[in-house]
Amino acid sequence: MADDDLRLADLLCALSVTLDLAMAQPPEKSIRCCLVATRLARRLDLPATEQRTVYYATLLRHLGCTATTHEEAHLFGPRAAELRPQAERTDSASRRESAAMLLQVGRGTGARRLQYVARTIKAGASGEAELLLAVCEVGSMLATRLGLGPAVAEALYQSLERWDGSGTPKGLTGQEIALATRIAEVATQAVIFDGLGGPSAVEAAFRKRQGGWLDPELVGLFDQGLLDGLATIDVWQETLEAEPEPHCRIPEQELDELARTFGYFVDLKSPYLFGHSTGVAALVDEAAKTLRLSDAERATVRRAALLHDLGRVAVPTGVWERPGQLRRSDWEQVRLHPYHSQRILARSVALEPIAALAGLHHERLDGTGYPLQSRGSQLPLAARLLAAADVYQALTQDRPHRSALSPAAAADAVLEQVAAGQLDADCVRAVLTAAGQRVPSRRISRPAGLSDREVEVLRLVARGHSNAEIARELVVAPRTAEHHVQHIYGKIGVSTRAAAALYAMQHGLFTP
Repeated sequence: MADDDLRLADLLCALSVTLDLAMAQPPEKSIRCCLVATRLARRLDLPATEQRTVYYATLLRHLGCTATTHEEAHLFGPRAAELRPQAERTDSASRRESAAMLLQVGRGTGARRLQYVARTIKAGASGEAELLLAVCEVGSMLATRLGLGPAVAEALYQSLERWDGSGTPKGLTGQEIALATRIAEVATQAVIFDGLGGPSAVEAAFRKRQGGWLDPELVGLFDQGLLDGLATIDVWQETLEAEPEPHCRIPEQELDELARTFGYFVDLKSPYLFGHSTGVAALVDEAAKTLRLSDAERATVRRAALLHDLGRVAVPTGVWERPGQLRRSDWEQVRLHPYHSQRILARSVALEPIAALAGLHHERLDGTGYPLQSRGSQLPLAARLLAAADVYQALTQDRPHRSALSPAAAADAVLEQVAAGQLDADCVRAVLTAAGQRVPSRRISRPAGLSDREVEVLRLVARGHSNAEIARELVVAPRTAEHHVQHIYGKIGVSTRAAAALYAMQHGLFTP
């Protein structure tokens, strides 16, 4: 490895904070779980390769968690994300715990609460299983993109299995479940209950869950020593030092793929966002040539574009998908998402240059942007370029309150913002030039042998349309629509809407 190769653990520890935000958990919860799991793996004297699988499988355990936020908001209400901490510790085999979870559905929605409760009850076990399958499937796909190896991908696919065989997605039993998965679950539950009530809470939870949810042998090996110092040590540094030797490193040029993967993770949060981060990145990468940015500057702004919206996960999906005017409290959350992006990225030395740009993507030259109300002199050229590309790309996509604009109408809209003194004229011109160059002049070769019609169906499936809705949209019989969907799933090798959406984004099928 070259001396300037990047430490993978440093990058993924930083980005794991995004998973914490998406799960409505305190920052560094994923890191704490990773540290405890690695300590347990060492106690078992596992080989270094297996310890490394435990390390990354636990750190990225929630990598698929944005796959279902759209469905969760529909079922459980706009504050569905707030239920995730309780859901993560709820034993589905316990009627009392499941009932307590149901009582939280629709909280804060007033008279509409009964509607959400009814939806949840109607969805039942099969609806829950479908959501959990999507989380597992997408988490495994993203881990594969990160190059973490088949063992980590399989551990994430099995992350919701239970020792007693009542888990998802395969209903594996006992030692059929990957050891890394079993260790990650024990470590995660220990960290959760230690935070809620200390050693006694951990002991009580393990006593109830061993042999059912959790591997009883691993529970028997667990003691409070594995949790020592979590409240006082620098868990970030300790977790970096705990990575099994040799430390995983990646060449600097592979940072794009890592950034792209987390861009997919963020954009899965809502069908309205599919392809947004990669679309912005494509625009800035091409526009940077027109602006004669150096190769290093171009790489930085391209990666910032892929990661600029990480902070979106801190805002409930119900806010992003509100069809009408945002409430004041909604706006306060929205205005902070660039700040969250910056703070996440700034945790890694390698990502710090990207962090500064990501935090500025909603600032405007006249000081009307957010969250800092920075003005022109405070905004470097790369930040102005990112802002212009972000606006144009968003305008060409559907949003809850409006339909997508045509490329020409979007161009007019950004030029109006130039005239108003908000966007940089040169950057907008470069972005529009890039957008014009990206319009295909000939038939595009489709992946997996998909026809243009199948791509059209795939887009509808990814956005959550039912077979009946697809049939109406395409003016075909429902059975024909169902046949199309199953055939497409078979071609691309997935079985859930969220995985289909990820596949479509990975292959640029949402790009105009």
